[in-house]
Amino acid sequence: MSARHVKVLIIGSGPAGYTAAIYTARAMLEPVLIAGMEQGGQLMITTDVENYPGYADPVQGPWMMEQMLKQASHVGAEIVNDLVTNVDLDVRPFRVSTDSGTEWTADALIIATGAKAKWLGIETEHKFMGFGVSACATCDGFFYRNKDVIVVGGGNSAVEEALYLSNLAKTVTVVHRRDSFRAERILQERLFAKENVKIVWDHEVVEYLGADPKPPMPASVNGVKLRNVKTGETRDMVTDGVFVAIGHAPAVELFKDKLRLKPNGYLWTAPDSTATDVPGVFAAGDVTDDIYRQAVTAAGMGCMAALETEKYLAGHMPVAIAAE
Repeated sequence: MSARHVKVLIIGSGPAGYTAAIYTARAMLEPVLIAGMEQGGQLMITTDVENYPGYADPVQGPWMMEQMLKQASHVGAEIVNDLVTNVDLDVRPFRVSTDSGTEWTADALIIATGAKAKWLGIETEHKFMGFGVSACATCDGFFYRNKDVIVVGGGNSAVEEALYLSNLAKTVTVVHRRDSFRAERILQERLFAKENVKIVWDHEVVEYLGADPKPPMPASVNGVKLRNVKTGETRDMVTDGVFVAIGHAPAVELFKDKLRLKPNGYLWTAPDSTATDVPGVFAAGDVTDDIYRQAVTAAGMGCMAALETEKYLAGHMPVAIAAE
């Protein structure tokens, strides 16, 4: 077991974490970023990225995250491939334990552990993820202009995704395992008014259908197998893409009962700030952002967290006051 002390410790390696590392390194704070099990975050399972500023042509998500890692390293951030197993926020400096046995202490902590889209968990899902199966319409909807797509889900996320896609796709079919939506009534009314949207009630997707990969061609979805949850009958439906919209789960397991959470489970931060309810602890990206969940907004919040961390360490950061 070894012990190390740093001024700034960053947990998480998506756009928020890497941007925080870049800014704190340039501020000469010598940050250490602990990358975690899934280095690069959700962009590692994204193929073409076309909505991140600065690239004239689409770029691959994994390549973009590799560039962010190299940039963070280039300006002086230390990247550690390890997994955080416990944090103690009741002491100063903060204490962080990792899977390798290293005990870290830090004067400030930036949490950028992200969030994961909830998936259906069916056998063929992983094969087609990024190749016709997506969890982000605003990320990938552009590639389905004038095509037929399916949205899976029945809450606000699903209806909002379907509304967005209805302006791009030829047709949108919403598949929901119940006979009514849980989404807000006003969203439902807007969806029902769309002429190119249809609803398949009481059904669930049990299999993705498509061609197996044949290098250099990747796998690609061309349909789904649906099952009626009441009768058990199955049928195939042709589609060009499937958007799974059954919610997101922020990676907050390490911080439950240690930091304030929003009612939906995301980390709480003070208004217009990345400060949590523990002074010196900041949160950026999808672990706290339950609205936008975009790479560019995560990077922006990483910048905010770094600047606020710098002010905190300089003694100029006000203590976050919990909202009533």
